[in-house]
Amino acid sequence: MSVEPFPGPESPRARFGTEMRRLREAAQLSQAAVAARLGCTQTQVSRLEAATRTPSVSDAERLDKLFGSGEGTFFTDLRKHIVARPSGPAWFMDWADEIEPAARVLWSWDPLLVPGLLQTPSYARHIFHQEPQIAPEEIEARIEARAQRQGILDRDDPPLLVALIDEGVLRRQVGGPGVMREQFDYLLEVMERPNISVQVVDPHCLIGLLGAFMIAELKDGQPRAIHAESSAEGEFTTDYRMVTAIRNRYEAIRLWAYPERVSLKVIEEARREWT
Repeated sequence: MSVEPFPGPESPRARFGTEMRRLREAAQLSQAAVAARLGCTQTQVSRLEAATRTPSVSDAERLDKLFGSGEGTFFTDLRKHIVARPSGPAWFMDWADEIEPAARVLWSWDPLLVPGLLQTPSYARHIFHQEPQIAPEEIEARIEARAQRQGILDRDDPPLLVALIDEGVLRRQVGGPGVMREQFDYLLEVMERPNISVQVVDPHCLIGLLGAFMIAELKDGQPRAIHAESSAEGEFTTDYRMVTAIRNRYEAIRLWAYPERVSLKVIEEARREWT
């Protein structure tokens, strides 16, 4: 496949999405039709074209077969540029698409909100709704993507999730009281699962106020990875020094966490307050 060079400082991820959309439209294919050929959802195709999802190996290979000719490897080669970050090796791709599904253990800390892996659709919808200039269809797409992400907890071999939540999260209103009660009911339900641990952290803990983060312990001896939130976008790395620093911070926060049985009672009490 012959491709004209793109002008300007366009990122490999954006170029991947732009060329994918151009070829799809030239072939008069809908996003749903391409999704069927890639073996994914229409939302995932939309995210690829919008450059908000990192393409997987199979995405790139199937796109080369769909739109290429002969041994064309345009999308496969471009994907290598997308994932070849200085912060990690080539296998280190999108956190939700590649890291979480491969994790054996996930440790999370959130000082502001219920963590995404444990959010109900209603709770998530109210969070996404407050994004500046977000379209209604994008809100629903994000909710669908979050539900798919949460699917790792329902697998036959789910990862162990150890979630620390600041006690102030239980009093921060997201939506109305009904949304909050539903969210707490779900938390109390999942806390009964053997692979999910939720601990509430004393609000006097200040060391965690720098922001939310997650740590993933991967399978097959791969290095641990971290995902840290920022006001612009999440950042992730496997750099040993950074992973160690975040892991030490997590353990320092955990010293302020209530035991699980106490955390359960704290969440039950918070639920009763939202009447």
